[in-house]
Amino acid sequence: MNLCFSPVGDKFRIRSRMFPGLIGSTTIDYFHPWPRDALIGVANKFLAEIDLPSEELQQTLSEHMAFVHQIIDEYNKKYKAMERRNNYTTPTSFLEFIKFYKSLLGDKRGKIIDQIERLKIGLQTMEDVGNVVADLQVELDETMKVVAEEIEATGKIITVVDEQSADAAREQ
Repeated sequence: MNLCFSPVGDKFRIRSRMFPGLIGSTTIDYFHPWPRDALIGVANKFLAEIDLPSEELQQTLSEHMAFVHQIIDEYNKKYKAMERRNNYTTPTSFLEFIKFYKSLLGDKRGKIIDQIERLKIGLQTMEDVGNVVADLQVELDETMKVVAEEIEATGKIITVVDEQSADAAREQ
């Protein structure tokens, strides 16, 4: 088979003279790894869109993301040596990594905000219940005073009734 390699930018286009339909317009992309500074710069650009507590945290996250992306290349080489299969990391996979981080951070922040709201509602409910219990305690104290007075009055009435019963029994 007669193959023709024609450069197109940083890619090569392969054409077959005998079987043009077999290879067609197949393109081989040669990706060179991004330098660490470029990875950090890209990560910083995308992390700037996120509300982070400090610039230092943003810088640390960017450096960690660059480290993770670069370490994957090393493990890809080990994977190829062990399994004889290729695994590629590309600039697109780095961008997907950043996108996934932003998405995961947004989800976690949303869950935390929901939990904070639930706790606020719970605390407010507990405060309301505490106020109702305090009001009921005051009402109970007043009712207990009235009950004590009624018991005393009932005791006097029982004493009078007992005396009158005794007098009625004597008269009979």
